[in-house]
Amino acid sequence: MKSLSEKIAGIAPSATIEISNAAKRMAADGIDVISLSIGEPDFDTPAHIKEACIEALRRGETHYAPSAGIPALTNAIAEKLVRENGVPVKPDEVIVTCGAKDAIYEAMEAVLNPTDEVLVLDPSWVSYEPCARLAGAGVRHHALSTETFQVDDTLLDAVGPRTKMIVVNSPSNPSGAVLNGDSLRMIADICRDHDLFALSDEIYEKLVYGKEHVSLASLPGMAERTITVNGFSKAYAMTGWRIGYAAAPRPIVRQMEKVQQHTISHPTTFAMFGAVAAIEGPQDCVESMRREFERRRDYLIPALRDLGYATAPADGAFYAYVKVEGDDMAVARSWLHDAHVAVTPGTAFGTPGWLRLSYATSMESLKEVVGRIARV
Repeated sequence: MKSLSEKIAGIAPSATIEISNAAKRMAADGIDVISLSIGEPDFDTPAHIKEACIEALRRGETHYAPSAGIPALTNAIAEKLVRENGVPVKPDEVIVTCGAKDAIYEAMEAVLNPTDEVLVLDPSWVSYEPCARLAGAGVRHHALSTETFQVDDTLLDAVGPRTKMIVVNSPSNPSGAVLNGDSLRMIADICRDHDLFALSDEIYEKLVYGKEHVSLASLPGMAERTITVNGFSKAYAMTGWRIGYAAAPRPIVRQMEKVQQHTISHPTTFAMFGAVAAIEGPQDCVESMRREFERRRDYLIPALRDLGYATAPADGAFYAYVKVEGDDMAVARSWLHDAHVAVTPGTAFGTPGWLRLSYATSMESLKEVVGRIARV
């Protein structure tokens, strides 16, 4: 057999999915494993969203759709971004994708060249670097302060001659940190001064606790250089629907659309009608889930601190990011095999010595987790 792609061989598999699969194998063997390793809401998709999708199926919305998404959805997304985020977006500056992850990949393919470099702020979600490398670009990592998880003046020193894009994720996966106004303004200043693109991943925007989410593209001079990525998986418990989107200047969206045309064609047609119902329908379901996540956070973070663990701010998303002594991979293995608790090592996010715990599970399970960790 001839050799396979060196590019793909050099990319590590997703650590979050790999650990989740290990936990599932143990569970299949009859071991009582509580998995906090993957970021998936434990709620069902709200009924009105499912009904809109079912109705679309019944009326025959089962054929090809426009490659950028059905007009009803691109219009709804543009209106939402203007109304809620203060981002000046027209429908033809929106593309609907197979999840936010697909939007990130397509954006990097559309913007980056092999001579370019992407600046990633650590701790960072596991797929930013692989997406950049799949697009042929280099990656430079910049560590945020593990005290504040905010941007400081050292970010300017990280910008190199090849830097073309900064990836921003607020609220953050894995830390749960929400970037404050000073951090966002500093990023915007650097992007404007050095003529950089920003990719702003805002998938957790509706899951914020006691803070305010601000879209990077709403800052002066940033709409024309920001790719805003979002989706329906987290806020609406629609992970399996695989519907995300990006909003960006029209030339970038046209490039992304070409990538989409030659790969997935477009997201699933009838699922997009469910996404329209998610945006345009009642939002009390989102607030109900947000309050429950906040209740779990308000239990788990103090409980971990009582056990002696320092944690990141946890002002958004549904993750507790926990500082541990020694090798985080060894600690994660210990928790899995000795306590039957599956978590994700911080090494996967560029910050060794930390563990990510997803509290997107029941309060009963979280209380059991705390007891098991205490015994280990």
